[in-house]
Amino acid sequence: MRDVLEESLMAAGHEVRTAANGKEGVALFRAHPADLVITDLLMPEKEGLETIKDLRARAPALKIIAISGASPEWRVLDMAKQLGAHKTLVKPFTPQEILGAVEALLTAK
Repeated sequence: MRDVLEESLMAAGHEVRTAANGKEGVALFRAHPADLVITDLLMPEKEGLETIKDLRARAPALKIIAISGASPEWRVLDMAKQLGAHKTLVKPFTPQEILGAVEALLTAK
């Protein structure tokens, strides 16, 4: 999934950095701040909700998209919105859906 997202975003002209989990992602963000972060919610080492909390504390204006294939009754996407994700997407989603969400957030004032 990460590779497909990277390819789609790069093909659309975006600069992309990837991390295998939330711990790596937060460290990468510290070293190279970004305008937008896409995070999965179910990851090893540091799950997505904790990652969103950390990123939001470091960069209150950061745009965040949370993605998950978790069962809807887990309500993780709702929790992600409560913690500050601007947009949530349920896997599987199309490249057009993620690109549309990215463009909408990056152009929003």
